[in-house]
Amino acid sequence: MKRVMRKQFKYIIFLWLTLSFVGAIVNAQIFVHPGILHSKDDLQRMKVAVSRKQEPIYSGYEVFIQNPASQFSYKMQGPLAVVGRNPTIGQAAYDNDANAAHQNAVMWAITGDKHYADKAIDIVNAWSATLTSITGKDAVLMAGLGSFKMVNAAEILRYTNSGWKEADTRRTEQHFKDVVYPVIKDFAPFANGNWDAAAIKTMMAIAVFCNDRSMFEKALHYYVKGHGNGSLNHYIINEDGQVQESGRDQAHTQLGIGMLAECCAIAWNQGLDLYAYNNNLLLKGFEYTAKFNLGNDDVPFTEWLDRTGKYHHTKISQQARGQLRAVYEQVYNHYIVQMGLHAPYVQQAAEKLRPEGPGKPGADHPGYGTLYFATKEKTAVTTRSASPATIVADGSDKEVKLNWIEPIGANAYTIKRATKTRGPYTTIARNVKQSNYVDKQVRAGTIYYYTITASNEKGESAPSYEIAIAAGLPSPWKQNNVGIAKGATSFDGKIFAIEAVGKNSDSTCDAFHFTYQPVAGNAEMIVRFVPQTNSQFSQIGLMMRTGLENNSSFVSLMIYPAKTADIELPDWHVKMISKNIAGAKADTSAISLSLSEPAVTWGRLTGNVWLRLQRKGNRFSGFVSNDGKVWRTLPGVTMPLNKSLLTGITVSSGMPNSTTVLFDNVSNKIQK
Repeated sequence: MKRVMRKQFKYIIFLWLTLSFVGAIVNAQIFVHPGILHSKDDLQRMKVAVSRKQEPIYSGYEVFIQNPASQFSYKMQGPLAVVGRNPTIGQAAYDNDANAAHQNAVMWAITGDKHYADKAIDIVNAWSATLTSITGKDAVLMAGLGSFKMVNAAEILRYTNSGWKEADTRRTEQHFKDVVYPVIKDFAPFANGNWDAAAIKTMMAIAVFCNDRSMFEKALHYYVKGHGNGSLNHYIINEDGQVQESGRDQAHTQLGIGMLAECCAIAWNQGLDLYAYNNNLLLKGFEYTAKFNLGNDDVPFTEWLDRTGKYHHTKISQQARGQLRAVYEQVYNHYIVQMGLHAPYVQQAAEKLRPEGPGKPGADHPGYGTLYFATKEKTAVTTRSASPATIVADGSDKEVKLNWIEPIGANAYTIKRATKTRGPYTTIARNVKQSNYVDKQVRAGTIYYYTITASNEKGESAPSYEIAIAAGLPSPWKQNNVGIAKGATSFDGKIFAIEAVGKNSDSTCDAFHFTYQPVAGNAEMIVRFVPQTNSQFSQIGLMMRTGLENNSSFVSLMIYPAKTADIELPDWHVKMISKNIAGAKADTSAISLSLSEPAVTWGRLTGNVWLRLQRKGNRFSGFVSNDGKVWRTLPGVTMPLNKSLLTGITVSSGMPNSTTVLFDNVSNKIQK
């Protein structure tokens, strides 16, 4: 009996260790709290500096306490059940209350006066119990700006013994996940980059507060690899530091880079050096913007068409030039004070603004950077590294390229790989010194799962969040550019990610990227479009065609943006398009179906769209659905095409820049 019990106990221990390891792979490291815009050390630094009247922090505090939102006597302007932006519903009430919640929480941390904590708690509780919907054409901005302040307030209250009740804390968690997150979950690739930046920072904040690692990774991945204007490499477009919105106006340009910096502050508090990503590209954007706004005219400008295809700038904008926003103290203290880098124009901007005041207008910025970020001390690494974050993988038949966000203080990495999710993993490289690696020992078409650990003199980190990628497309899938087009398709075991440049397929010469497989006889292909695409001129869908020549015969089921009087509001439709004779003009005369909510809101593809293209003999039928269950039927096409056709997904951007489109639930079936 004792022997059996010992065996059971050993098995339980083995199972617990196994599950603990698996959990570590899935969840990576535990979040640091408080750890959004303000860490525990930040709050303590402010508290000590204020009590000792240390400059320049104390001067920043004196500006801070003059603001009405920093008073526990502040009169709440909400709550409301619905808020919105464009059309405006309660925007000022929410933003003002969010400012007050955040600033009272900071005052509580600095002074220890419970009146401030109580005020912040009252505001957060009221809104989390009442607000059920964020609406309007600009809902992403509504959810991405003021909400960031509200989440920061909640984070401080939760981890400073404020007296916030556990039940209220849990309700607030659910509120952020159920009301705010759904509005920003797909970012804003249809808009100028500051929209994306707002969504990224607030998603990161919610992820930290709710201890949701997958959400955190999603936000970080978009920051470094997102397909909209607001990801780092699309917002700061070149090594000069020109910003995607530099040709629009200087107010939105500073808004965008300021919010990307706030993302870096959150990552830093979680042990990640996002500031340094891509050779300190963010700093180049700040230096370029500061230089121009300080009155210098020797700033280079490159003519630029954005990722949506809607915003084309030929010269740098003079609008709002010289109106410095309260975003410079943070980056000055990180890059110059902490890291010792040279950025003279950022330094001049910070000194000109010091002490920084509120982040006007509304809830656009936290502001008060002198109070929040000023320091004379460099960060010393005294613990082992955090886990590496956001592995970005690029797979081909011959290799898989990996890069990742570096943890603070890491000096070496270990790369592990598996052929199924959660392992078992095999170590394929040790003592890697850079934050990138090329795995050349791959089998074409195989899906691999990678995780990475970091190490320094204090030890090895927990494993990173797992990433999956195929080494090229799995058989029988293939990809080709048809006509004058460029593109590439990757697959992670669930999602086909297709990036493509090309005009379309409704003329005599096709131009698109084609991801396909050969199918003989009757067949049916089904895919689900995963929102959202960046180009608002994209044509995307399913196609059955006779060959890869740009004049081949075909039948396709396409999502396309019909033109309207307002470039911001394309009229998205689904249509059957066909070409019976090679070289002829495609027939687009078939009746189309208009897409509406939830697939389309405000002219944007905001919801899933299911497409089904079916062949039975010479009859081709198309179907569209919001949920994959209830289908609408389009007028079919009868055409005598070859028995064997190339069947697959077609993507074209409809503009000179590329579009990125995601599909899942992909199936290609032979029909009887």
